[in-house]
Amino acid sequence: MCGIVGYIGSRKASPILLKGLHRLEYRGYDSAGMCLLNGKIEMFKTHGKVSDLENEIQGESLEGTIGIAHTRWATHGEPNDANAHPHFSQTKKLAIIHNGIIENYSTLKEELQNRGYEFKSDTDTEVLIHLIEDIQINEKVDLVEAIRITLNQVFGAYAIVVLSEDHPDMLIAAKKGSPLVIGIGENEFFIASDAAPIVEYTKNVVYLNDEEVATVNRKGNLRIKTIKNQEKTPYVQKLELQLSAIEKGGYPHFMLKEIYEQPRSIKDSMRGRLNSSKGIVSLGGIIEYEQKFINARRIIIVACGTSWHAGLVAEYMFEELARIPVEVEYASEFRYRDPVIYEDDIVIAISQSGETADTLAAVELAKSKGATIIGICNVVGSSIARATHAGSYTHAGPEIGVASTKAFTAQVTLLALMALSIADKKGAISKSHFYQLLNEMESLPGKVEQTLNINDSIIKLSKIFYQAKNFLYLGRGYNFPLALEGALKLKEISYIHAEGYPAAEMKHGPIALIDKEMPVVVIATRKGSYDKVLSNIEEVKARKGIIIAVVSEGDQVVKKLADYVIEIPETDKIFVPIVASIPLQLLSYHIAVLRGCNVDQPRNLAKSVTVE
Repeated sequence: MCGIVGYIGSRKASPILLKGLHRLEYRGYDSAGMCLLNGKIEMFKTHGKVSDLENEIQGESLEGTIGIAHTRWATHGEPNDANAHPHFSQTKKLAIIHNGIIENYSTLKEELQNRGYEFKSDTDTEVLIHLIEDIQINEKVDLVEAIRITLNQVFGAYAIVVLSEDHPDMLIAAKKGSPLVIGIGENEFFIASDAAPIVEYTKNVVYLNDEEVATVNRKGNLRIKTIKNQEKTPYVQKLELQLSAIEKGGYPHFMLKEIYEQPRSIKDSMRGRLNSSKGIVSLGGIIEYEQKFINARRIIIVACGTSWHAGLVAEYMFEELARIPVEVEYASEFRYRDPVIYEDDIVIAISQSGETADTLAAVELAKSKGATIIGICNVVGSSIARATHAGSYTHAGPEIGVASTKAFTAQVTLLALMALSIADKKGAISKSHFYQLLNEMESLPGKVEQTLNINDSIIKLSKIFYQAKNFLYLGRGYNFPLALEGALKLKEISYIHAEGYPAAEMKHGPIALIDKEMPVVVIATRKGSYDKVLSNIEEVKARKGIIIAVVSEGDQVVKKLADYVIEIPETDKIFVPIVASIPLQLLSYHIAVLRGCNVDQPRNLAKSVTVE
């Protein structure tokens, strides 16, 4: 969840580190800090955002061409100055930054305290740096070996970078369960949690694998060993990421930019995979596993948050089109029970970042049971992409806003392609219906573009409801997962309590909440259980609830019942979650802005949940 940046080379380190922190702030923004080595290690840190750190260091000289920096999402210890990273060792000759959770930190801490070590923070991270120094001194080994020995004694997840006063020409990095990438320049190296801080300086990167320790120095040398002391050859990859993709591009927030990028991101998700005129759907990443899909006993989808909602939409798609039974599981629950998994099961793991800790653990569990694992990720080279047997990238481009928008529609698009491909090859769908759906898919970017034109009317609607205390979202069939997603978007960035329900379940409890103060958002498009949804709207109106209806363009029936209507272009019921998600995203965005919320960095949240 935290953001890590490191630099060693000939340039002044502080501007690189601070810019890198800004680009990683979506990963955590409870506190921020930086260490620079200029003869001695100088440390600067504070609770709050990166801008608070910049205010804190005004007037400091900030010299040095080697340093580490960190922006934190708190796990152990509240967000304050003491718990902010980096952390010193006892002698202050070593400093560390860390992303992850050390599960046995309390036992290690007690042992170190018994040996006279004093702790300045409540973090698990400080235990690591004290233990590294303790091993280095008492076992009389070099720093790299001390780190390797230490990492064999800890349980949990980590991505770390260590800076040493005695080694001014070297940085040491290691990872397990948390992402870490090394950018390779001309006699310089950049280390970060992801490529965003690196892409401005180099396209050549190495993604560290679990339990690898990397040493970089000013001579341009990169050496990798495992914590079991096995030498590894670095695998250098080229970044496809463009710098413009991680800038706001004139938008006030990344979230709004990413909402408006969806016509392109949906098109990119289909590019090279769909040809409606020839009746072809081809997902190169899973071609050799298509027969396994056709013969699968069932499909299990594991995901968290918005990706879980995309998985729910996929459940309807695979069962209706391909006639394969589907179970959708929260990865965080799946990994901690004893699920029944068969060797002829297909497990689809969905994660925007490809680093979601619970989803990654669910993948490993399913692999151990012999299932075939298919990954759907947005980030090339991510941990889940490497851990699965096969899969496909969404190609949505970087998503910086913490509230997921274009990742959701790209995931649903890709899952639709997958379901259609398997349905066709299995013979579970008629050719006429197959061609019809392919043609409709190709029209989706244009229909999303058209839907974005309602932005001004959504602003007016937001001004009416931004002070509401609660919202209810209702949908049936394919639109039920969309109701969940709409409610999640609203509560995570505006802090308004919101719940999503299947419309028919309203009368089994939630109807008790409805009164003249309760806005109820109903996805009431013509395709699907339209007449049933009309009945649900009548039930809300009978209790004086306020209806905000998302309807198919030209609908007159719902317009007579609803207090407010949002029209979207007509599309097939299986694609409504893609098109109808746009007004729900815009509604949550504009309400949050009106409430003065930090849209891109909502409180207590981070983009990539790389810890449990």
